[in-house]
Amino acid sequence: MNKKQHIIDRIEPGSIAEEMEIEAGDILLSVNGKEIEDVFDYHYLIHDEYLNVLIKKSNGEEWELEIEKDYDEDLGIVFENGLMDDYKSCHNKCIFCFIDQMPKGMRETLYFKDDDSRLSFLQGNYVTLTNMKEKDLNRIIAYKLAPINISVQTTNPELRCKMLNNRFAGEALKKIDMLYEAGIEMNGQIVLCKGVNDGEELERSIRDLTKYLPYMESVSVVPVGLSKYREGLYPLEPFTKEDAREVLATIHKWQKVCMESHGTHFIHASDEWYLLAEMDLPEEDNYDGYIQLENGVGMIRLLLDEFGEALGALKERMADKGTPEGELPDRDDEHVVSMVTGLLMAPFLQKMAEDFMEVFPNYKLMVYPIRNDFFGERITVSGLLTGQDIKAQLQGKELGERLLLPCNLLRSGEEVFLDDMTLSELNVALQVETDIVKSSGQDLLDAILGIV
Repeated sequence: MNKKQHIIDRIEPGSIAEEMEIEAGDILLSVNGKEIEDVFDYHYLIHDEYLNVLIKKSNGEEWELEIEKDYDEDLGIVFENGLMDDYKSCHNKCIFCFIDQMPKGMRETLYFKDDDSRLSFLQGNYVTLTNMKEKDLNRIIAYKLAPINISVQTTNPELRCKMLNNRFAGEALKKIDMLYEAGIEMNGQIVLCKGVNDGEELERSIRDLTKYLPYMESVSVVPVGLSKYREGLYPLEPFTKEDAREVLATIHKWQKVCMESHGTHFIHASDEWYLLAEMDLPEEDNYDGYIQLENGVGMIRLLLDEFGEALGALKERMADKGTPEGELPDRDDEHVVSMVTGLLMAPFLQKMAEDFMEVFPNYKLMVYPIRNDFFGERITVSGLLTGQDIKAQLQGKELGERLLLPCNLLRSGEEVFLDDMTLSELNVALQVETDIVKSSGQDLLDAILGIV
């Protein structure tokens, strides 16, 4: 019997596991005669063409299954515990940590600080490397697991110890050397704090990190998020317009260097820097395939371009007289649709709304930027908006027949906001039907038109 109970939560439809009659509630005991410690072992062992999988059924029977498949083909098993092991929490006390800036009384899971290399591999989370033991590092290298996303912050060892409040944080940087020497793909992140790791320190960090090209594929620079709950924490100040322009000047200089030497921009500024600096967003080619999208690098540019392309394609279809009626939205009935966004995205969403209304004058689109009273006005992204702020600021407003909400407002897989208000509670309070919009420009266009 395996020491750890790797209980199966569900089976993907049409998968190998479904074909082999593996079911939810079954327990994975071993693969090719080897017990599974965690998800690293599992992903490594199933990447083979011939597998011997031992399963314990809910009735106690043990099934030994022989499976022949393509090398990279997944079995289609989803476990109750995604890591197949306990989650590793962060032991740092970073001066910029947003979790330390949250009020008391929120749900317990919001206060958990993860620093788990397995989540980096599985979900793209960024890790500091301070929690990575030699065994973990050796398995990443042996299994060739990539990419590993690293919260670098600075390459100055002494400064890194100060920023993470961990005397081993500087030493942990040597693990980047080991990953580089093993050819493991990496991405980096620098959370920039004014007067701490900016200026000459940012220059040093970028210069040092370019030495890890091509295995360090990209590095993003994001401004520290400052909530109103910072009493007793390290004194950090927000960046100004002039500060942002200096940061962008440094990044643009190094982008030019990296393009000339390696054919990649490598170092990227998140969208907030351009908005704060009141500078135009770069074009698509600048983002190297949007490799740092989850860090807010190029998110606005991508949405603008996708929405423009989707709207342009729709206009072409409408101009095509051969298109059957019923396949296109009507242009006669009057519609009023409202949209919620954070302060950061509001001007761009308003521009997309105006472009849409030029094509569909029978639609009235209302864009409502929501001020973040819960965390403070310095927090301008939509993903940190709460149900109570949306409710308070939309009551009494013209909302029309539907209210569109971005999907990042809700807890993953559930209809619950950060403050535990449910979507149904918001619907009742505002007396409007709400639609959740996925992240692409096509998704936004479909949602406006009410296309499911």
